[in-house]
Amino acid sequence: MYKIFANGPRADIQAVWDVLAWTDPTPADAVDAKEDGRKGWRLDAYAADEAAAKACIALANEAVPSLNVRYEVLEDRDWVTLSLEGLPPVEAGPFIVAGSHALAASSPGMTSVLIEAGPAFGTGHHGTTLGCLLGLAHVLRKRRVRKVLDLGTGSGVLSIAALKVGAVRAVGTDIDLDSVRVSDDNARKNKVAVRFKGVHCSGVRHAVVQRDAPYDTVFANILARPLVRLAPDIYRMTAPGGAIILSGLLRHQEPQVIGAFAGRGLLLVERFHRDGWSTLLFEKRG
Repeated sequence: MYKIFANGPRADIQAVWDVLAWTDPTPADAVDAKEDGRKGWRLDAYAADEAAAKACIALANEAVPSLNVRYEVLEDRDWVTLSLEGLPPVEAGPFIVAGSHALAASSPGMTSVLIEAGPAFGTGHHGTTLGCLLGLAHVLRKRRVRKVLDLGTGSGVLSIAALKVGAVRAVGTDIDLDSVRVSDDNARKNKVAVRFKGVHCSGVRHAVVQRDAPYDTVFANILARPLVRLAPDIYRMTAPGGAIILSGLLRHQEPQVIGAFAGRGLLLVERFHRDGWSTLLFEKRG
């Protein structure tokens, strides 16, 4: 296993993170970006071998030539999974997300979502996942959730949370086939598999996604640029009166995403900010 890392200004780190996370296929097995001190940001990515690590650096250098991106060889262990082991439970509104070891001692009366440590994105600890769960909790204070579309489903955590509070159907899509397999497995572990369908695709063009439309609740926890690009499709997939919960964007990217959605008969209801990340909750008029 190889670790790729860099420190620099937020804009530079974000640009490299975008290219490593969204290139399809990407040479990186996992990518993370976070604040590192008062002014700087840090990028950490993981690659399976040296060729993939060098490919990551080549993409990074193309995106931001001035950024000093390096790599190092790690001991031969599953660092992606090890980095998640032992994480404490995450509480978001009525939801608690944790592995089996932590759920055994979880708070009574909360809706538990079992997500074990693994490489698929979505343990609840990341600011984007937490923001989406808070957005779902906000929707639930007004109405029931029935049909869910979950774009960029990762571990399936958002779909599973919605199904556990009464949704009758959830379709989760991801461009990463392993994530689709993990989400299906997590749905089985949470005993909601009969109501969940994982789909390997990009966007909303897949027949399964089209067949179940429109949806009263749509999650899109991806990246700012794909959110802007998918705005017309997301709008079309959402039923009148439905909720759209968007994340995967940093706070300074809010204006471009809001601009793409607010002009389509959508009302911005709430914003959730966690660890520098933003989640936007829209309602479709109707």
